[in-house]
Amino acid sequence: MTQRAGQHQPFESSGSGAARGRYQSLARRSSSLDTDEVSAQLEEGAGGSGGGTGGEGGVDWGIVAPAFLFPALGGALFGYDIGASGGALISLTSQATAGTDWYELSSFQSGAVVSASLLGALAGSAAAFVAGNRNSLGRRKELLLASVLYGVAAVTMYSAPSYEILLAGRLLYGLGIGFAMHAAPAYIAEVVPSSVRGLLISLKEAIIVCGVLAGYVGGALLQDEVGGWRTMFGAAAIPAVLLAGGMYWLMESPRFMLLAGQPREAAMQALARARGRFGRNPVVVEAEMDDIAASVKISSEAPGGFSALLNERNRAPLAVGCSLMLFQQITGQPSVLYYATQIFKDAGFPANNAAQISVGLGLFKLLMTGVTVFTVDKAGRRPLLLGGVSAMAAALAALAFCQWAGVSPVLSVVALLIYVGAYQLSFGPISWLIVGEVFGLGVRGQATAVASLINFGSNFGVSFALPTVQKSLGQDGTYLLFCVISIVAVASIYFTVPETKGKSLEEIETMFDEGRME
Repeated sequence: MTQRAGQHQPFESSGSGAARGRYQSLARRSSSLDTDEVSAQLEEGAGGSGGGTGGEGGVDWGIVAPAFLFPALGGALFGYDIGASGGALISLTSQATAGTDWYELSSFQSGAVVSASLLGALAGSAAAFVAGNRNSLGRRKELLLASVLYGVAAVTMYSAPSYEILLAGRLLYGLGIGFAMHAAPAYIAEVVPSSVRGLLISLKEAIIVCGVLAGYVGGALLQDEVGGWRTMFGAAAIPAVLLAGGMYWLMESPRFMLLAGQPREAAMQALARARGRFGRNPVVVEAEMDDIAASVKISSEAPGGFSALLNERNRAPLAVGCSLMLFQQITGQPSVLYYATQIFKDAGFPANNAAQISVGLGLFKLLMTGVTVFTVDKAGRRPLLLGGVSAMAAALAALAFCQWAGVSPVLSVVALLIYVGAYQLSFGPISWLIVGEVFGLGVRGQATAVASLINFGSNFGVSFALPTVQKSLGQDGTYLLFCVISIVAVASIYFTVPETKGKSLEEIETMFDEGRME
């Protein structure tokens, strides 16, 4: 049954449409082959071709793994900054450990050290939007640029002779975050086979959490060392070099190459390389290239620029992606974790060291993200989002009640862990996964940049408003507010977010183009 985009209907996850399309392409092109031979070639190549029927047996991990790991390093460096900033600030503002004569920072200056990278990320997302409008960078070059920004920023922060230079380094690092978090999900979604696309984009969130955990551990180990903040910030230079080397070696996204007007032959070579040993069959590769080229042709004929994002064709996916990015930030994650240390202490846990609590929660977040990674392509995106965000709302209600009624603090700890785990089952990894999937090729760069802007902007807004909200509503009122927002998020997901499991990017684009949700 056909419905307007935005109306709810159970979604199909089958990739049979893509398989039929590739079979027809093969049949038209290979008149010298009989039906059994064409079917055999389809069977050989479909698994790694990026269509909806790809199985794990058709994935060449020798090329797919680096095509995921190197872009994911850009996310790991974002996570590392989140984890390391707190410990670095403690080291920087202590007379005993700063190793400088400018350690006495005001509260505003201390806040600027932490938030400068977020402001840089906002600027980087805006720059990525402009570059996306012109198709001037591409996913690979954007990640290369991010690696350079990360590396230069790390060296600048490590050697900073003054507060002003340190702040400049933090802004540069944020620019790298903006470009990396914009390009990485698009690159992974466009290059890896669809049979493992959900697995790998979700695994990118696990890599980010690993970065956060590494930052926490670094802070715990180095915050009492003289000049420890320099080592914490400077250590980012090593993965930045790895990111640069990996992206220099990897191919550009074949989809972007066609969109940017590069020769079809060059895009086919990139696609064949991305499919590894399954790309040795030119007939199968050309069949997939036909699907991509058809999508590019439609995208190229559509109006461009910012106005294209608001036309009827792109409004539904833009609403899906942007709403997920917004709800990811405004459903309370920063606030709840802000109270984590006190919740554990009230429950009588040996948690006098805030760094120990941070590391423990980081490990738990990593564990729950791992659960998502290995279930998202089986359970689907919608069930994990709906179930996870519903559990977040229930946990927030429980936290509000525990705080209001003064019941056993142990229940607050249980509710906190449920909240953190549910977030990592839902908004944490799946929001970025869907952002990498739902936008049409012609506007993917611009739309992902807008989604990133909303993500970093709402993050900044929540961080800015949180002290006032906490003072006005109290701890229980803050929990209750985020509970209500989470309920609204569940309703939004139920009525607008499609199931994209098992579909090629071209199938997802066609689904929105035809105004159906199935």
